[in-house]
Amino acid sequence: MAVAEEAGKKRRPRRRRRRHDTGWRRWLWLGLETAALLGAALVAVILVLGYASDWFAGAGLWSHLLPFAVSVLALGVALAVLLRLWLLGRSWLAPRLSLAPALLALAAAAAAGWLATRPTFHHEVANLRTLVGGTEEAERQAIAHQVYAAYRRSDLDDTLRILERSRVYEPTVREAAAAFGVAPGVLMGMAAAESSFYPRESSDGGHGLFQLTAVPKAAEAEARRKLGVRELDVLNQRHNAFVAAATLHRYLGEMGGDLFLGLLAYNIGPRNGGLRSIMKQYGARDFVTIQPYLQHLPRDYPIRVLADALAYRVWHLEGRLPRYQDGSNAAHIQEIGIPGLQPEPSARLTADAG
Repeated sequence: MAVAEEAGKKRRPRRRRRRHDTGWRRWLWLGLETAALLGAALVAVILVLGYASDWFAGAGLWSHLLPFAVSVLALGVALAVLLRLWLLGRSWLAPRLSLAPALLALAAAAAAGWLATRPTFHHEVANLRTLVGGTEEAERQAIAHQVYAAYRRSDLDDTLRILERSRVYEPTVREAAAAFGVAPGVLMGMAAAESSFYPRESSDGGHGLFQLTAVPKAAEAEARRKLGVRELDVLNQRHNAFVAAATLHRYLGEMGGDLFLGLLAYNIGPRNGGLRSIMKQYGARDFVTIQPYLQHLPRDYPIRVLADALAYRVWHLEGRLPRYQDGSNAAHIQEIGIPGLQPEPSARLTADAG
């Protein structure tokens, strides 16, 4: 009897441990199921709101705003109904096959993930971004289309020759961009716009790859620190690229991360108080509102830089420069996106291009 009692005592902890392990796995699968459902629902919400914002775009109360509000309400009701149906189905399915709800949820999430890589989804994301971003996003889109127009007007054969010359300097420019956390495509666009990748001394005082002239002292100091040198040589193209990246990084900080204003400030330089002083004088708040006051300054500089940056990204991805106006090239180039303004293209797009 004593031996049997002792054996029973030894077996009980094992049963408790098995129950503990089963509970842990159950919570894990429940967590995966919840996360998968939330991910699929997020993609669905973005798609529906993107479609609605595009379909009902406009300022009319009865023809646009009210139908959009009704569509948002209908979306909420539909999600509630679907959740209720899922819970009912789950209560029937789980006792028969415990992992089935989680596996179905993961399948739905996988389908939503595939859908999120398609151009249709990207288009609806852009619609939703415009809706939520308001005036700021509308201005950004307007300027982006100025960049696309500049690419369309450019001499692509000449641009291709410039980009072929850039191969020698590309590793250096990318190193400088990484050192200061700026977009490498933007820095490549700056070099193309400044020197066409012909480093030289210019009659207007510009030096080297980035045609450096007046550089903020703080940017020079930061470049020296990153390079680990006591003196800078602007004819050393690595030094030149680091100073340019440090200067752009500084102006982006001054302009709250606004790429257009940062590039414009870079081009204007520190003279007469720089761009910040001009904006304060005229009460301008962004690139759109400052443009009318720049008659005697190169206000198209950010557009030129970003058009060259766009050409660099397209060339780097595809090894060629397709004509914007031919076939479906416009939509394809817009999907590739503008460096510094839009993220790097998706892995799917890169694979398709390859």
